[in-house]
Amino acid sequence: MGLVGAYDDERLASAAVRALVAEAELAPRAGAVREDVTAVRWAARALKPGFAAMAAAARRNAGPTRALREELGFIGRATERSMLRATGGVNTHRGCIWSMGLLVAATALKAGASPQPGSPLQHGASIHGASIHGASIHGAPILGASIGELTDTAKALAALRDRSAPRLPSPGSTVSARYGAAGARGEARAGFPHVRRALAALRAGTGRPDVLLSTMSTLQDTGILYAAGPRGLRAVQAGAREILDAGGTTTPEGAAALVSFDAELRGGDLRPRGSAALLACGIFLDDVASTWPAKTRPTDASSGRGDGRATLTSGT
Repeated sequence: MGLVGAYDDERLASAAVRALVAEAELAPRAGAVREDVTAVRWAARALKPGFAAMAAAARRNAGPTRALREELGFIGRATERSMLRATGGVNTHRGCIWSMGLLVAATALKAGASPQPGSPLQHGASIHGASIHGASIHGAPILGASIGELTDTAKALAALRDRSAPRLPSPGSTVSARYGAAGARGEARAGFPHVRRALAALRAGTGRPDVLLSTMSTLQDTGILYAAGPRGLRAVQAGAREILDAGGTTTPEGAAALVSFDAELRGGDLRPRGSAALLACGIFLDDVASTWPAKTRPTDASSGRGDGRATLTSGT
């Protein structure tokens, strides 16, 4: 069966739900209302069977194939319907079903790819791209696969066409076409750069509220674009940067700027759901990387590898 069985499909789905709920309950933050948090909690729990099904589908496949992409699309659409029933029609997580679903599937796919005891996927592998507890996170293992491997796998899945996907335009696709914004699909097809940066910041000890603001300061959030256009998006990005430039949400200046920024977002009914979804994906990867690897420890990046990457060695 490989490293990931039915029980681990459920664990991956639970980790995804925990991440979504943790992001929804984040405080302090800007642009959220209590009704949003309640809806997100219900929606997140409604997504768990879908995420588990995505993990199981990936585990049955040998790689990021079109057949898997189309199965994930089918499961995602069914999962979205379950979410809408749970929230009374409030679409809190459409983009996140896409992003989180790809990362859940990629994690299951990479974990199930090499089930032999003692293989690199069981005891860890090298990584390229951040820093984990003081060492290079170019190598933080997730079920033995690297973050780069996981995001590359998700990227490969995102690039495949789902021939059964509805052709009706969505708000996100509409503004992507109008303004050239990447949107959730573009983020995935680029290998989740904002998720990787969020994960690196979380691993470096940056507080989640400031990680969210950092994402908001650079992301072309199609939800904000749809509601407020390019000028509104620039204002949101500038407002997030202002708080970070003031020292972040933990300083008196940053906290005061956050209060003002929150009032502006609420006044315009602007909710940075795209940034929130990507932070949730970063929290998911951080959770899985922290709790799943067994007996792996990062070594110094200068431990003799010619490429300068950190390696992970199995513990005793």
